[in-house]
Amino acid sequence: MLPRAASSMPPPPNPAPYFPPSRVTLPSGLEILRTFSGAVVVLEIIFGTVVWILVASTRIPLPVLQGWVMFVAVTAWFLSIVFLSVFLFGYANKIAVNWNQADFIFHGATFVFYFGAFLLQAATTSLHHFPRKFNSTGQERILTGHEYNISIAASV
Repeated sequence: MLPRAASSMPPPPNPAPYFPPSRVTLPSGLEILRTFSGAVVVLEIIFGTVVWILVASTRIPLPVLQGWVMFVAVTAWFLSIVFLSVFLFGYANKIAVNWNQADFIFHGATFVFYFGAFLLQAATTSLHHFPRKFNSTGQERILTGHEYNISIAASV
């Protein structure tokens, strides 16, 4: 029998070198605009502004549905500006967060909320043939032809 010190098995390796701490792989400053994530955030800001303007320019026939669409558009627009500003001004290097995971979660959540807002806006748009007042003899529609076109653009 071999003594404990004379064991033929080498000691287990230290796991620390194999699992380095997470680091920011997204660049700071204007270089963020050259990445896929930066381009998507800029597009979210642009299209969020367009949706916000289009929905606000129509009469609101269903305030609950279109109120949620406006809430999603305005909130996503604001958070996209904050998220982009964190990288533009270099705060990402000062805040200890896994930015790769935060970026993935941010874009995933934004997609889910925008998809839900799209469904509600499309549902509102699809009701344009129904009369505004069901008991009246007039044929006033929920959305006029111009508002219908604006609502389609907001849905897309």
